[in-house]
Amino acid sequence: MSLEPSAPVLCLASASPRRRDLLWQLGVPHTATAADLDERLQAGEAPHDYVERLALAKAIAVRARGERLPVLAADTAVVLAGAVYGKPTDRADALAMLGKLSGRIHEVMTAVALANERSVEVRISVTSVRLRELTLAEREAYWQTGEPRDKAGSYAIQGFGAAFIESINGSYTGVVGLPLAETAELLRTAGLVYWRGRGA
Repeated sequence: MSLEPSAPVLCLASASPRRRDLLWQLGVPHTATAADLDERLQAGEAPHDYVERLALAKAIAVRARGERLPVLAADTAVVLAGAVYGKPTDRADALAMLGKLSGRIHEVMTAVALANERSVEVRISVTSVRLRELTLAEREAYWQTGEPRDKAGSYAIQGFGAAFIESINGSYTGVVGLPLAETAELLRTAGLVYWRGRGA
């Protein structure tokens, strides 16, 4: 049975096409706008607190602009041995990150927040990911694809970087950037129905 398009019921506080695609998987008709916040890690901030703070801040910031729809926001961090690996600053940074992740298990933490006129709720997904051993030549070739440039940890599980993934334990969609089980839970709690729109 086909899903009929309908008016937006949600605003996604993100310019990420990946998060939009995932939200469309839930059939949620929505608009999207970037929050444009300072996403730097604060001194002494734990990774769990970092992603939660940013997801909440993004949702609240977009609501504060006068957005009338409920606002959904997310933030993702790659974490290895307690250190947060964000988006690479340049080629050398990306190659170094991938080298540290190579052959090891790391965590991908994604917080998702929903702000409406009544409250702001947040959920966090934590997934363990193992990358296989990567040669320098592979890391160099991957950088040349352009994919690592705007990705936390310098890789994308849904793109060319899938070739590096040996195993995951947790939420695939959380690693991509929007954990759908947690998102659906937030929507249900807020009384928002999913599977009603279509992403064609």
